[in-house]
Amino acid sequence: MLDVLLQRLPPSIREKARDYLVLTRMDRPIGALLLLWPTWWALWLAASDFPPAKPLVIFTLGVFAMRAAGCAINDFADRKLDPQVARTAGRPIAAGRVTPREALIVFGVLLAFAFILVLFTNALTIKLSFAGAALAAIYPFTKRYTYMPQVVLGAAFGWSIPMAFAAVLNTVPPVGWLLFIANILWSVIYDTQYAMVDRDDDIEAGAKSTAILFGDADLPILGILIATFLLAMLFVGQRAALGWPYWLSLTAAAGLFGWQMWRIRDRARDACLAAFRNNNWLGMAVWIGIVLALAVR
Repeated sequence: MLDVLLQRLPPSIREKARDYLVLTRMDRPIGALLLLWPTWWALWLAASDFPPAKPLVIFTLGVFAMRAAGCAINDFADRKLDPQVARTAGRPIAAGRVTPREALIVFGVLLAFAFILVLFTNALTIKLSFAGAALAAIYPFTKRYTYMPQVVLGAAFGWSIPMAFAAVLNTVPPVGWLLFIANILWSVIYDTQYAMVDRDDDIEAGAKSTAILFGDADLPILGILIATFLLAMLFVGQRAALGWPYWLSLTAAAGLFGWQMWRIRDRARDACLAAFRNNNWLGMAVWIGIVLALAVR
């Protein structure tokens, strides 16, 4: 798809443009979608209906900008680690196609674009955006100092939730913070599945993750996290007075989690990656449930 889109560019800049797009994972939208669904959960819940067009456009564009910025700073932070991991050795910085300085420039430009978008909201949302930018910047470096970088990732990915509530309501109600906590749990679940793909390589390279921390207890712990996430989302539904479509979507989410756990039972790399990607459908199912529950209320 990228090659088709880049055909219109002059040959002299085509390869470099492609490297920048790969650096920001524009060829792999799954990460952006995992950030988009919770943002849309929050926008619909904050508006109690279809959200106003302005915050919907701002936050949807912001999701893709911040995810792309996060990928750029992540590869900068991992520039010495990625060459040691088979799955990431071909990334632009690791392969020498993009310099670390170029990655920092891309990160700065995308961060500035996201901040410009936030300027069209309100003062509270602008203030919250600084914490979101800080979380996005520090996350890639946490895997060197803690075995729980997935928690920081969850906070960074989920910070759009209180920002969305602030943009629509000019405040963050308790249900917004509850949804934020639930999203951290979900992020730890799917990013642990993702980290299980590289667990052996990460151990050898000296990186840290919840997949390494959990060890042989990874599957039982994931089961506990899944149950806690579903319970938190149940409380979200109760506080938001959502009806039967939402409860049906949570049932679907539980079924998808069951499929994921069955897939990773042997901890095979391809199965763990498939389970991680399946969370896109889970996020969409919950969003559909929220939309329909608000529509029939």
